[in-house]
Amino acid sequence: MFNIDFVHVPIDEAKHDSRAAAKVAQEAAITRALDEAGADLIVLARYMQGARPYHRAHERGVKIIGATAHYATSELDAGPIIEQDITRITHRDTPADMVRKGKDLERLVLARAVRWHLQDRVLVHDNKTVLFED
Repeated sequence: MFNIDFVHVPIDEAKHDSRAAAKVAQEAAITRALDEAGADLIVLARYMQGARPYHRAHERGVKIIGATAHYATSELDAGPIIEQDITRITHRDTPADMVRKGKDLERLVLARAVRWHLQDRVLVHDNKTVLFED
């Protein structure tokens, strides 16, 4: 329908001594596939998983949750920020409500960041960004 090429590279633990070794092999295969494709943009949405941030936020009683889209750097979550947004949480929100609200917000923030990047509206300077308006 959209004619978008993709490659699925699973973590194959059966071929390796440990999950860590399988992950290293998977990342090497991903790097090869990206090099072969000549990729211009890589979106790492959902790449780092497992921390359960919305459940932890619910336990802390937070009143606001947010989403950030940023460029990747060698340091985790330290790249120049392209877009951020927030949504309010109340005492009535369950962890499932927070996950739903958070994922909706993440989609919007990521879509805006990718669109602005593809439109060449983002200038990076000194680990910060300048966004050019419409």
